[in-house]
Amino acid sequence: MTTGSTRPLKMGIIGVGVGATQIMPSMESLDQIELMAAADTNPRVLEAFKARYPDARVYDSAEALCADPDVEAVWVATPNNFHSPHVVLVANSGKHAVSEKPMALNMQEAEAMVEAAARNNVKLLCGHTLGFSPPVLEMRRIIQSGELGPLKALNNWAFTDWMLQARQPEELDESRGGGVLYRQGPHQLDSLRVLGGGMVRTIRGTTGKWWPERNGVGYYAAFMEFEDGVTATVTNNGYGYSMTADLVPWSDEQGRGLIEGYTHDDRIRIRAELKAGTRDEFEAKDSLRIGSDHERRFWRETPTETPPWRPANLGILVATCERGDLRQSRHGLYVYKDGGIEDRPLTISRYHAGREDLMELYNAIRNDAPVYHDGLWGMATLELITGIMESSQTGKDIQLTHQVPMSPDYGA
Repeated sequence: MTTGSTRPLKMGIIGVGVGATQIMPSMESLDQIELMAAADTNPRVLEAFKARYPDARVYDSAEALCADPDVEAVWVATPNNFHSPHVVLVANSGKHAVSEKPMALNMQEAEAMVEAAARNNVKLLCGHTLGFSPPVLEMRRIIQSGELGPLKALNNWAFTDWMLQARQPEELDESRGGGVLYRQGPHQLDSLRVLGGGMVRTIRGTTGKWWPERNGVGYYAAFMEFEDGVTATVTNNGYGYSMTADLVPWSDEQGRGLIEGYTHDDRIRIRAELKAGTRDEFEAKDSLRIGSDHERRFWRETPTETPPWRPANLGILVATCERGDLRQSRHGLYVYKDGGIEDRPLTISRYHAGREDLMELYNAIRNDAPVYHDGLWGMATLELITGIMESSQTGKDIQLTHQVPMSPDYGA
C-alpha cells in the first residue's frame, strides 16, 4: 500500500442503495477517507444516512452534491443506466469519480466518461468488482512470480440465486444494464482480465432468458482467448437451483445466497411467490438498504472469527499454469504443484468491499500513484459484456478492439 500524504479524501456518494451499504463500512474504517455527503431521491434513505452520519451533508439530487465545493471525490452508486451521465456530471464539476460496475451500458457511454475525466483533469476509477478481492490478488501474485510457470488457462463458474433476490425493474432490463451479464459479469470478467493480463483477443458467448416471471438475462457463458494464447471460460447461472456454494464442504446452508442469505427452502418459497406474482419486490429491496436489520447483520457486525470464503458472486475460479493449478480454499488458496498440494494463506485475510478501490483512488489523488482500474480498463471489461451480448445474437466470435493491459506492477 502506497504511503505518503495522510490528509483524508473528502468523499460523497450518489445513490445510497444496496451497493453503497456495502462500501460505507470501508469508508468509515479508513483514516484516508472522510465520508461527508450523500445524494439520493429516496427521503427515507437520506433520513437513515443522516441518522448514521449526523455531521454529513445530504442532498436530494446529484447536481446539488456536485455543487458542494468541499467534496473532492464521488462514488457513483446509482442504477446502471445513470452511471455514465452521473460520472460525466461529477467530472464536469471538477471532482474525481469512482463508477460502480458495470461502467456503462455501451461503449459510447464509456467513451464519454473517459473523455470527461480527461477534459477536466480528474481521476476516474472503475470499481467494486471482485477483481479487487484477496483470492484474485493472491492468484495474480503467484502467477506473476512464475512459481508455477506461465499461465495457460482460466476457468470460472458461478451458480447463484441472483434471480431470486429482490429486484427493481431496471435490474432485470438489459437496455438499462439489468440481468446477470451486466450486473454480475464484471465480477468474473474483470477478475479474468486481471489474471490474464488484460488483453483479450476474441470472445464468443451466449445468454439465457428463461423465466417469464423474471424477464431478464439469468444465464451467460463465454469462451475467450487472450493475445498470448491463454484461454478462459466463464459461466454464470443465476436461477438458484444449484449453487456453487454447495460444492465447498465448509459452506453451511444458511448464507449460501448472494445479498440475502437464502436457504434452499427459502429459494423454493420465493420461486413460488414469483410464479404467483405475490412477492412485494419494493419492500424486499428496501429491507436491504441503509438502516435495515439486513445491513446491520451483513455489513456492520464484526464476526468473532474470520469467516470462510464462499463462492458467491465470483464463483469457483481455477487458474491453470504450465506446472500447476490455483483455486480458492477455505481461508486462502490451494496451490497444486509437482510437489503436492499446499493450502496457502492470503496476504490479506478478509475482503472489505471497496477498501482496495478506495485506496487506489486515494493514492492516485494524494500520492500521484497510478489508477490501475481507470476508465480505459473499465471500458475494456465492458467490451467483454457487450461482446457476449453481440455474440449471443449473431452466433459469431467477436474481435475486440478496446482492450488494455494491466500493469505488471499491480498487486506486486
